[in-house]
Amino acid sequence: MKDSLIFLFSFLVLSTTALAQDDLLAELESATDTNQDVIAAFKGLKVVNFESTKLVGKKDFVLVVAHRFGTVKNGIDDFFGLDGAVTQLKFIYGVNDWLNLGVARSSLQKTYGVHAKYRLINQQTEGSPVTVVGYNLVSINTALDSDLFDNLNFSDRLTYTTQVLVSRKVSEKLSLLVAPTFIHENLATRSTVVTDTEIQTFDEENNQFAVGLGGRYKLTKRWSINVDYGIHLNRNKNSNFNNPFSIGFDLETGGHVFQMHFTNAQPMFEDGFIVRGAGDWTDGDFFFGFNLSRTF
Repeated sequence: MKDSLIFLFSFLVLSTTALAQDDLLAELESATDTNQDVIAAFKGLKVVNFESTKLVGKKDFVLVVAHRFGTVKNGIDDFFGLDGAVTQLKFIYGVNDWLNLGVARSSLQKTYGVHAKYRLINQQTEGSPVTVVGYNLVSINTALDSDLFDNLNFSDRLTYTTQVLVSRKVSEKLSLLVAPTFIHENLATRSTVVTDTEIQTFDEENNQFAVGLGGRYKLTKRWSINVDYGIHLNRNKNSNFNNPFSIGFDLETGGHVFQMHFTNAQPMFEDGFIVRGAGDWTDGDFFFGFNLSRTF
């Protein structure tokens, strides 16, 4: 009888201790869950043209090959844009968990770019409702012809872009992004208007402002549809260029994302597609392209 009482007492003590430990673990897990970072708002480094809030992982080295064919408007004459294709090669390194550095070169106007992308705030389940990422780009247009521009200096080839990328993963399927943008062109973009009697030129302001809007909707486990649109806020009313509108699809393949899209802007640097988007969707003047990344 005494042994039975001792066994029963020991059982109750152990059971109570185990339940208390389970409750403590549950509380710890609950506390952890309420402070979890929300991940994978976007699977690609870009929505379509605009940067997303995704960063390259720490110590990862990524090669991005971005390709834009020429306009499809001319049809079979240039094989629906194949003859007018341009390519951008970009190398990105994840310095740490919150900072990426990259260099790129585009065959369009032989433009080079250096950028930094850095996470400021991460969306959390019970914390910040949004992710905030900063993005800074310096691009160098090496194709500018000194014969066409009097007193052309090296600084005239430089353009500076600053963006604040704000995203929210609304649900497991839907993510949204807004990107306030500031662009400073040392040599402002020029538009030309030809009339019966004269040729007029109109320059943009050196300081230009825009807002990018983007979204991703997950269709299946591997496929999503992505859209982005750039609103140029102080474009010259006589400009030859249009706001960039792009639509595409992301395909996740073995940890990599292959992006295919249509856009009315062939340039791939921010100052290019925001300021100098030359295509017009209403006129069938748009470009097919893709982004392909590889992590080393």
